Amino acid sequence: MTELVLRIAFSLLVVLGLMWLLARLARRPLRRAAAGTGVSVLSRAQLSRSAAVAVVRVGGRCVLLGVTDQQVTLLGEAGPEPAGVPVPAVPGDDPQPAPPALDAPAGPLAGSALSPATWARTVDFLRDRTVRR
Repeated sequence: MTELVLRIAFSLLVVLGLMWLLARLARRPLRRAAAGTGVSVLSRAQLSRSAAVAVVRVGGRCVLLGVTDQQVTLLGEAGPEPAGVPVPAVPGDDPQPAPPALDAPAGPLAGSALSPATWARTVDFLRDRTVRR
């Protein structure tokens, strides 16, 4: 009887040890891959339940991404540091000095929904509206 209990206890310890070892091995490659990618999320604004806009730094540049459950879309690019954009005044807010304007080149997309400057202003407006005070 004692021999049977010892066999079962030893078998259980071997199984638990293998599970622990496999869990550590499964986690290790994920840490290495994430550490060496050079990708960092600077800001994220949730637009709806399944859609968001994110500003991500990849290497030396910043990109604006539209993120949904099905896909990730490149909306625009910025320089190495995101430029400050003017935030529309909200009634009832204290007047504050406006940040410097976005230096966007005038082109065929200027002012349209496809313009990166329009999306940058939209993200900043939404970020300002969602800040808890």
